[in-house]
Amino acid sequence: MAARPETRFVCQQCGAAHPKWSGKCDACGAWNSLAEETVGAVPKGLGGARGKLAFQSLDAAHEGLSRRLSGIAEFDRVCGGGLVPGSALLVGGDPGIGKSTLLLQIAAALAQGRAGQALGCAYISGEESLDQVRLRAERLGVKSAPVLLAAATSIRDIAGALDRTDPPDFVVVDSIQTMYLDQLDSAPGTVGQVRASAQELIRLAKRRGFTVMLVGHVTKDGLIAGPRVLEHMVDAVLYFEGERGHQFRILRAVKNRHGPTDEIGVFEMTDAGLREVPNPSALFLGDRQAPASGSAVFAGIEGTRPMLVEIQALVAPSSYGTARRAVVGWDGNRLAMVLAVLEARCGVEFGARDIYLNVAGGLRIAEPAADLAVAAALLSALTGAPVPADTVVFGEIGLSGEVRAVGQADARLKEAAKLGFTAAILPPRRGRGAGEAAIETKEIAHLRGLVAMFEGAQRKPQRVGGAVA
Repeated sequence: MAARPETRFVCQQCGAAHPKWSGKCDACGAWNSLAEETVGAVPKGLGGARGKLAFQSLDAAHEGLSRRLSGIAEFDRVCGGGLVPGSALLVGGDPGIGKSTLLLQIAAALAQGRAGQALGCAYISGEESLDQVRLRAERLGVKSAPVLLAAATSIRDIAGALDRTDPPDFVVVDSIQTMYLDQLDSAPGTVGQVRASAQELIRLAKRRGFTVMLVGHVTKDGLIAGPRVLEHMVDAVLYFEGERGHQFRILRAVKNRHGPTDEIGVFEMTDAGLREVPNPSALFLGDRQAPASGSAVFAGIEGTRPMLVEIQALVAPSSYGTARRAVVGWDGNRLAMVLAVLEARCGVEFGARDIYLNVAGGLRIAEPAADLAVAAALLSALTGAPVPADTVVFGEIGLSGEVRAVGQADARLKEAAKLGFTAAILPPRRGRGAGEAAIETKEIAHLRGLVAMFEGAQRKPQRVGGAVA
């Protein structure tokens, strides 16, 4: 009688192994994340004999890798100037955000040679049928693009089709959680299957020189599902973000071995698919109304791109014993810090009022340089005095109330001047940049200087539809 295979329980969040099942992982603290796997179920590989390792010198002659442009400028920007042959990219995002739409458009653009040279492209779907992919291509207007389609989930079958001397230049696998190796007993989507499947695809891509793009599901926390080692294995990790209530989508690079990190590309979701937005600042400020209290324009930096966005604040009397703090698009802890500095260092009272903060357009800001713009919006909402419509604000606030300098101030001013802004409120700087030629700057060393701009301002009645509000 054959011996019963030994099993263990592996956390699907962190990959930690446990001898028996429990409701909580002791390593990462995740609940209900342990799945049973067979011990020793390690794939032996899909081919190739072992050989001796040959070392080479660092200055050995090599062939330079020429990047492949897709013709979609926003995507090429995030990748660092195009796709590198033999690289592996991982794209994650919420369900229905548009990952498959974006990748199908990229594959069609590469196959049609929108940037000059047409490339061979293959789209492998593990979640949808071929008719469903064709239906999406027809809706996007790329049905005539010479993209090879396949519906498969077996890594052995996929590797057999791609392991040849003339593989496609660009391969999309949608998604990595649906792929499986028949040498493992665990189900698709488990830690072992995701790790082994990705390893085989990445190894094949580097050996044959094609670019592979893997689609990954995300957890409820917004992180890519599966073991974190998956993000270490690939060359670039991209997140496709966006609010369902807005048509804007942000493609953000959080890791890139061949280009800058924290770079973003902006797209707009339309009936015909995703449309790239070359000037996001004008788009995010396009619906901005006449000067109103509680609004300030922040000159930020996303990756290497300056971007202007409107920050809105509302201060209202609280109806409950505890005042409410609601934040959309910014860090709530950062808002609490700015409010504490305003109260402790500047004597501005917010304690008995509800505060609502919103970043217009569905954009999420993680830059500390937004502190001063948030403070300006809060003071404007509290006093009723609007921030001048032609003024941008940026600067970091310290706990003692000092306003600290931020990087790339000249690029922020140039972007503001290009969009017609004539004034800026910013921290003190040592040197003068070229961006100040067309814009007037007001430097503030302490937060009290910003409070003084709103002191004595009287709340003016605002007319709404002919009535006084």
